[in-house]
Amino acid sequence: MSVSTIGDAFGLLPLGSYLMTSAHGGHRSGLVVSSLVRCCQDPALICVSARKGHRIDSLIRDSRSFAVGIMSADDKMIARKFKSSDSAPPALHQPIEDDPFDGLDTKTFETGSPLLMRCTTWFDCEVMRRIDLESDTELFVGLVVGLMHNGERIKIERKKDLEEHH
Repeated sequence: MSVSTIGDAFGLLPLGSYLMTSAHGGHRSGLVVSSLVRCCQDPALICVSARKGHRIDSLIRDSRSFAVGIMSADDKMIARKFKSSDSAPPALHQPIEDDPFDGLDTKTFETGSPLLMRCTTWFDCEVMRRIDLESDTELFVGLVVGLMHNGERIKIERKKDLEEHH
């Protein structure tokens, strides 16, 4: 592949399909995002990039938590039901829409963020940092406090935990 622009170079970076969710005060929301990276293994930190202004923003701010699920790239139901981070956010004066998780198989773990069972793997996170990039995007750095794969909870072992047992 020929690279002659920054866009071409960015095209070489991997993107995925992820569902970012959060809940607070009886409200739940989700947003499809395409950029997620592992920042650190111990402590387990991930970073998610999302466009500013979506309804999930206030839920993450108030709950100080979010979850991110790995979704199938061809899952049209999730893509249709949960707006993409790349789409323009709705007008802020619009009322909160109906719960997008109604009628869907979900679980919750540590943070209370909804985990849609259609996603294979979930990272349940507490917000460590929220970084305003002075653009239309912000970054969320989360400490992974819960992990689920194929519906099963996975124990997260940390060096600190291992050192206390020896």
